[in-house]
Amino acid sequence: MKCALSALAMACLATAAGAQTAAGLTEAVQKALANNPDVTARLNALQAAANEADVARGGFYPRIDLGASVGRDQDRITSRTPDSQSLTRHGLALSASQMLWDGLATRKEVERLGHARMVRYFEFLSASEDTALEAARAYLDVLRFRKLVQLAEDNYVQHKYAADQLQSKFKAGVGRGVDAEQSNARLALAESNLTTEIANLHDVSARFLRIVGEAPGPRLNVPAGLERGLQPANTDHVNQALARNPAISAAVENLRAVQAQAEGQESRFQPRVEARVRSGVGKNFDGVLNQKRDTAAELVMNWNLYNGGSDRARVRQYADLINQAADQRDKACRDVRQTSAIAHNDIRKLKDQLVALDRNVLAIEKARDAYRQQFDIGQRSLLDLLNAENELYTARRAYANAEHDLQLAYARTQAVRHMLVSTLGLTQEGAAPELAKDWQAEDEAAQRCPVVSVEPTGTPREELDARARRLAVPAVATAAVTAPTVPTAAPVAPKADAAAVATVTQRLQDWAAAWMAKDANRYLGFYAPEFAPARTTPAQWTANRRRMLSKSGPIEVKLGQVQVAPEGDTVVTRFEQSYRSNDFSDQTAKTLTWRLQGGAWVIVRESNR
Repeated sequence: MKCALSALAMACLATAAGAQTAAGLTEAVQKALANNPDVTARLNALQAAANEADVARGGFYPRIDLGASVGRDQDRITSRTPDSQSLTRHGLALSASQMLWDGLATRKEVERLGHARMVRYFEFLSASEDTALEAARAYLDVLRFRKLVQLAEDNYVQHKYAADQLQSKFKAGVGRGVDAEQSNARLALAESNLTTEIANLHDVSARFLRIVGEAPGPRLNVPAGLERGLQPANTDHVNQALARNPAISAAVENLRAVQAQAEGQESRFQPRVEARVRSGVGKNFDGVLNQKRDTAAELVMNWNLYNGGSDRARVRQYADLINQAADQRDKACRDVRQTSAIAHNDIRKLKDQLVALDRNVLAIEKARDAYRQQFDIGQRSLLDLLNAENELYTARRAYANAEHDLQLAYARTQAVRHMLVSTLGLTQEGAAPELAKDWQAEDEAAQRCPVVSVEPTGTPREELDARARRLAVPAVATAAVTAPTVPTAAPVAPKADAAAVATVTQRLQDWAAAWMAKDANRYLGFYAPEFAPARTTPAQWTANRRRMLSKSGPIEVKLGQVQVAPEGDTVVTRFEQSYRSNDFSDQTAKTLTWRLQGGAWVIVRESNR
């Protein structure tokens, strides 16, 4: 990548003090960031967005034009004598115009492009983290398959040794031919496994070359420190990922850009006012006989009164585009939430697996050594020994894979929280960090993406151990015992729990989204059939809500200070509601009471405090 591109150039990536050796992961990631076309493409897009904002900002300044012309005019007017006249003209004119009012169209366009620039900036950061992760994945895969090739070579050597020994015994007349054939078959399988691992190493080395820009060196260091700064709790980690991930930030800025563009459409209903000055000199200037000079100053207003309803349709279009951008933001949030939760859980899983796999390798090594000694004195068959060798090879291979999977899980976890580049000791010098200084999602934060920790359910290990011990107890005859009859209790309505709170929190956001989408059927579906509104009948209330949702123009509903609490078999949500449409705006404190009916939480009471 070229440093001359701009001060944002990623070739200026610098390693922090104590960086790894030349063949380390840090240098591989640095080279990938400096040479990867996706990163440079995002950088160029960021620069283009900055220049595009300057283009729109030019609308605030005057426009000055210089014009020159030469020609011959001819006209015919029957009331003039002579009725036909021609003249030669030439002239030079200087004109200036200044926009005085355009309904805030230019200001909103500058605002939109400012947010679009932020979108490009966060996409640049996201591409950098993604490329760093892919470089780390390629680096770890080269390490992985070099280890697997080594294990396959050792496995081949052991099978070759056994085959040669049996072949020698067979030729000496003290061994069986079937043993020699069986060992040759296992040797062929070991050779096939070695060939496969070498081919896999070639493939991952080719991927390393594509991502990093050069082939991996003969010696790669095992990375260390990738786990620095990781949170032990899954919920804390997900919170960090949602707050830092640039993909979510880009989606938020995209929503803001669409909102600014939608607000700019209101300028179509207002006049445009300009101040214009023009002065020119010449012969027969502007085609007027004997005119040598002309100067004019004027205020010009242009106001479109009707254009077939296109402007109203465009306002409705951007209301839908705002909803689409909000959906994309929530999807980005959910994707990051899932990725971060899975990566963090993989760390926990692989740590536990490594402990078990290490015990497995040690136990099989001891068993293999014992089998070999017993085979030498004729107490074990060749098949027993070869099976032990294969089992040991499989166990070592599983352990090596788990080791590298753990390092990759660390890298994935750091990348999803936008910390992989910095964890590797790299800094993006000149990457315009001031663009995101004090940046906050604020009211545009994801509405349908609560931080919910997913904990896998399984039988506790102690109970499984107890079940195993019970299997070892010999069955004994016992007298049949009849359990006393217990009267059936009357059904009790289930109490709302933490899972219900999380579900209702999501339902509340979906309720507001249906309102903003003006989807009447979906919105009314959130209310229970027995819902009784205050101060009106259910039929009148339903008709009124349908009328509100059918009005032209966008509807914006924002929920703030949301409190969700279980109360018996219900869940109560209290929040500050801000409502705005084309002709009405309101802010009120609202309480919704939800109850589980037919497998879904619905509103049974609604009140304004």
